[in-house]
Amino acid sequence: MKTTKLWTIAMLMLLAVSAIAQDSERRIPVQSAVVTQHEVTIKGKKVPYKATAGTQPVWDNDGKPVATLFYTYYERTDVSDKDRRPLVISFNGGPGSASVWMHLAYTGPKILKIDDEGYPIQPYGVKDNPHSILDVADIVFVNPVNTGYSRIVDPEADRRQFFGVNQDIRYLSEWINTFVTRANRWNSPKYLIGESYGTTRVSGLSYALQNNHWMYLNGVILVSPTELGIDRSGPVEMANRLPYFTAAAWYHKQLPSDLQSKDLLEVLEMSESYTQNHLLPAIAKGAWVSDSEKEDAIKNFARFSGLDEEVVRQHNLDVPESFFWKDLLRHEGHTVGRLDSRYKGIDRMDAGTSPDFNSELTSWLHSFTPAINYYFPNVLNYYTDLKYNMFGPVNPWDRSGDRTGENLRQAMAMNPYLHVMTQSGYFDGATTYYNAKYNMWHLDPSGKLKDRMSFKGYRSGHMMYLRAEDLAKANDDIREFIKNSIPPAGTPAKY
Repeated sequence: MKTTKLWTIAMLMLLAVSAIAQDSERRIPVQSAVVTQHEVTIKGKKVPYKATAGTQPVWDNDGKPVATLFYTYYERTDVSDKDRRPLVISFNGGPGSASVWMHLAYTGPKILKIDDEGYPIQPYGVKDNPHSILDVADIVFVNPVNTGYSRIVDPEADRRQFFGVNQDIRYLSEWINTFVTRANRWNSPKYLIGESYGTTRVSGLSYALQNNHWMYLNGVILVSPTELGIDRSGPVEMANRLPYFTAAAWYHKQLPSDLQSKDLLEVLEMSESYTQNHLLPAIAKGAWVSDSEKEDAIKNFARFSGLDEEVVRQHNLDVPESFFWKDLLRHEGHTVGRLDSRYKGIDRMDAGTSPDFNSELTSWLHSFTPAINYYFPNVLNYYTDLKYNMFGPVNPWDRSGDRTGENLRQAMAMNPYLHVMTQSGYFDGATTYYNAKYNMWHLDPSGKLKDRMSFKGYRSGHMMYLRAEDLAKANDDIREFIKNSIPPAGTPAKY
């Protein structure tokens, strides 16, 4: 009897230890939801809302969960008619980047504590966003697999099903279909917004959602877009760098005095005109360009870039962005940032052809990382020991078959309601504003869809919303875009 009792106690202790061990594993629930109630003042008016932080599965073809995606869903609570209430589905890029950037610095109800130009300040944290679009639309921020708290949950799952241009689009479109159904938002006007690689993602999703899930959209917003599979190799790629070089050189006061004295937009108009009408034709002629035309191109390239003529000549008019970031302020002992060339860096040595590090990214991580790790447990009451992946392991990434620009064109052609807006910062050297314009110009060769496309530029970089003035302007541009892309009730979708 005593032996039996001791055996029972031992087994209970073993089970307890086992339970503790399981509970202490760093994992995320496949399905979860934590709801909290809040209020924010936007454009001078109080907006009550609820936030749902949670996870929703990604299933395989047999209905088995193979991954789970972490999301944050914000709904205004004093609106009764959800059928007319827009839903914005938000993605960041990378690939491998969490949704933290636009979530805590752009459209969401909370933003970082940073200075007016976007630089970190202490103490870290978040504050109310008086410019959030939550007054006009509900928003869900989605973290793809291995970003944020999203993870693969089946150890036998093939990683390749998640990590690629078309794989990403395939499973995310299925996930969105489920989310919209669960949230009862099928009747709502729907929008996709993506930043950087997120623009590749949402361009492909626009077609996948419409073609495979019969979910039709009102708008796609491309923030600092990638190339979307639109070819610009050779002379076009070489020439298209110059307007961005002009913008960065203007900001750092490296242009000739007659250009430096002009407003940024006036100088950029001149640089774009020269690029289109003179530089591109000269580069396209290759070795058969005349000596005088080539010397004129070198002279003007230097004039509009802030670089020395000899440097441009040595590169044969093919100056890489990385060299520009290293060379523009070399004489001052600084580099300039890739994603935002307003930022300066310090290298080990002034010699070299590229910077040691991305000065802007280190600055951003300085403020974003503590903020997001504070925000979920302390504001949204979502607790986990799992690491929040600002950048997650998603490589190798399959970039083959990128036709996302064409996907977006097809989606627009199939849907007369669908509008597209591009937002770009002039000082972004990774996804330049001029290449963003080029996307728009070449997305639809027929020109039949261009009345539903628009471009908005800002005096900042890749995350233009980090600058206080552009945060207000860019959110207002989204408000106007949503307003203009929702047709009056009863308007038929037809040509």
